[in-house]
Amino acid sequence: MTYTEMLTERRDAVEIITLNRPNKLNAWTRTLNRELQSAIERANENPEVGAIVLTGAGSGFCAGADIEESFHDPLQAGEKARLNGEVEPGSSPWVRLLRGSKPIVVALNGVAVGIGISMVLPADIILASDRARIGMFFVRLGVVPELASTHFLVQRVGFALASEMFLSGKLYDARELEGTGLFNRIVPHDELLDEAVACAAQIATNSAPALKKIKGLITQNGTCDDLDAVTLREHHALAASYETEEHKAAVAAFMARKN
Repeated sequence: MTYTEMLTERRDAVEIITLNRPNKLNAWTRTLNRELQSAIERANENPEVGAIVLTGAGSGFCAGADIEESFHDPLQAGEKARLNGEVEPGSSPWVRLLRGSKPIVVALNGVAVGIGISMVLPADIILASDRARIGMFFVRLGVVPELASTHFLVQRVGFALASEMFLSGKLYDARELEGTGLFNRIVPHDELLDEAVACAAQIATNSAPALKKIKGLITQNGTCDDLDAVTLREHHALAASYETEEHKAAVAAFMARKN
């Protein structure tokens, strides 16, 4: 499939999806939104893909929404909200897609502000370039955060820092956020993509059914305080895992090495 605002590349079992509007720091558009969802869905449907890397072309990851396209009239802004699922209470197609997807490793190669950072918070692993800059710019435009970012950012960095980031609209250098939980780690800029691909490739060696079940458990159990419900979900997922060919093959391989 041909895309106009993003690129795809395969490295063995890893699908690399690159936002490709470098002249505008990969600012979000409706076209980019549709193409990203399409590329992730296609990777999920391809049995040769085990994990996905998401990054940006040029010096930025995503400089938020393209203001000219997204906000210059109410109808355009309404279309943006519709695509994000914001006009359907309790519905977010993007969040559901990322949480139901094969594992996604994000390589934040530069500036990521507004939707440029909120869009990746539901991903599994975030690696940041030492040149990355992060900002929750929503308040600067007189709007509120989206894509369940008021949930995911609090989960990642805690209530106090999330409040400061959202309410101030401050732009942070990656090093200022090191150790907060927003990123898994900061990587030298020139090594970022290779590191992200290596991380995704290692994940892709694991059982696909198990990866899917684990992602589902993390999504459902991560903030659930009903421990009986948590353990029941794990019990059902574990029982189903015992019946998979991947589990049986792993046990057989272990026993063969032991003998």
